Parts: sequence; C-alpha cells; structure tokens
Amino acid sequence: MSSDDNIREAIDRARSGAPAAGEAVRDRFSADEIFQRIVASADSEMESGGRELFFSGLAAGFAITLTFLAHAVFTAAFHTPALNAILYPIGFIYIILGRYQLYTENTLPPVTLVLTRLASIPLLLEVWTIVLLGNVLGATVGVIVLAYTSVLSPEAAHAGAEFATKGIQLGWWDVFFKAIFAGWIVAGVVWLDHAARDTITRLVLIYIAFYTISAVDLYHVVVTACDALYLVLVSNTGLIPIFVDFWLPVLLGNTIGGVFLVALVNYAQTSERRFPEYETRGPELNLSEWIFGHHAGRQRAAKESNETNENSEE
Repeated sequence: MSSDDNIREAIDRARSGAPAAGEAVRDRFSADEIFQRIVASADSEMESGGRELFFSGLAAGFAITLTFLAHAVFTAAFHTPALNAILYPIGFIYIILGRYQLYTENTLPPVTLVLTRLASIPLLLEVWTIVLLGNVLGATVGVIVLAYTSVLSPEAAHAGAEFATKGIQLGWWDVFFKAIFAGWIVAGVVWLDHAARDTITRLVLIYIAFYTISAVDLYHVVVTACDALYLVLVSNTGLIPIFVDFWLPVLLGNTIGGVFLVALVNYAQTSERRFPEYETRGPELNLSEWIFGHHAGRQRAAKESNETNENSEE
C-alpha cells in the first residue's frame, strides 16, 4: 500500500476503526458502513460503567421535561396538532446532539452488538434498565417542579394533564400500535444520524422526526412518563392504573418498533457488519455466553489476553 493510500485510509477511518467516509462516495455511506458506525458507537456505550449510563440517562430525563413543557404551552395556545408540535423536538435535540442516553435512542446501537454476538443479551437488558431508570427519574424530578410551581399557566397545566387522559381513553392496543410507529421513527433517527456527516443535517433530521411523532399523535416512552406522572400529581389518578393502561403499552411498543427496524430491516440488508479493526477487539460470544453471559466480546478478549499473559509469566 502506498503512502497516499495510507493517508487516505487514516482520514477515512475513525480512531475506533469505523468508517469516517464512504468507500464508493466519500460523503455517502453504504448500509454496511452505517451499520459498522453504529457498532462502534454501541461498543463505546457498552464500555461505559453503570454510573455513567445512569447519570447520562438522568440528564436525558431532565431534557425531556422541556419537551413536555413546550408541548403543553403550545397546545394551550394553538389547539392545532401541526402547531402544538413546533417545539416538541427541543428535548430530543439536547439529548441526541449532547450524546445523552435516552431509552429509545439507546435501543438500536446495543442491539447491533447482540445481533453480531459481540455482546450478551443480559448485558443488553442491563444497559436498557439503567438508562430507562435514569430517564424516568430525571423526568419525575422535572415534572414535580412543573406540577407544584407556577411555571405552567393554568391553561398549559390543563393541557398537560390532558395528554395522559386522552391516552388512557384511547385504549391499550391503540396506544401500543402508535408507540410501535414512534419506536420505528426513533430507531430510524439513530440509523440516519450515523449516516449523516455534519451537525446541521443531524439537527434537521432530529427536528423533522420528532415533530412528526407529536404532529401525528404518536407516543414516546419517556415523554409519556412525563405525561403520566404529571396527571398523577395534579389529579386523583392512581399510579398503578396509569402505568398499566398507558405507560406500559408505550414502553413495549417503542421497544418492539425499534428492535424490529434493526433486526428485520437494517440488519438483514447488511453483509459486512464488522469492520476489520474490530476483529481483533472482540471475538464472537458462544451460544452460552450470548444467552446467559454478562459481557461483551471486547471485555472477554481483554480477559483472555490477561489470562494468557499471566500463564506466560508463570
């Protein structure tokens, strides 16, 4: 390989080894290259400790409160879905561009590691649980402030309480299927985010996608947590009924929608799912490790390397 080829290779690859430019066209990634970029992002997330994941999720929960706030204010002012949704994406813009951990946005990348047997299913579920708990706790703190202060006008407060009320009246299955489409949209945002090469493109993408979720009356699990908790705090609605009838179908729908997009669409259309540099970082997990283990391929590789070094020293 010539020096020019070496320079180009260095420019076209991130430090992780993931593609930083398209092979065929520099400013356009193939499906395989997008998938490899997501694998690299997921690997970085999996390396984060539980504490880092939790506090990042907590920050995302705080940010989602801005979405609830803006949605309530605009709903009280305009009463038209197309206008009510104008600032709905604000919290998601902070989260995605700020690289906070959001449950739905976090659904796709770790799944790519599991599908390629680079991370175990229990580890995936642990990451999801930590992030979701952080999101809900952050949203809870924000909603408590909104419920017990005068940040919201009386009209906006009434509008905020109506979000969950309408969801409960809609019915479990209707909410569930709306949430599937929302999960599909969010997972699509993650895919396109890794296909984009600049912040402006990502900003426009995030805005359009999350504006659509609100404008067509779909449900996002962390925003729904704000809706549900706010109604509980300002009314006599019980926490358990609203959890079962409203929040749970949204959680399941978002998760299924996101995973379906990865497993049956994006994963199926790719063939080269691991970039060459990654082969040395983490071998595939065997079936037992994949189903019952609690580690990723890179973690196992590091452990095996340490054991080999110890044995050689002996």
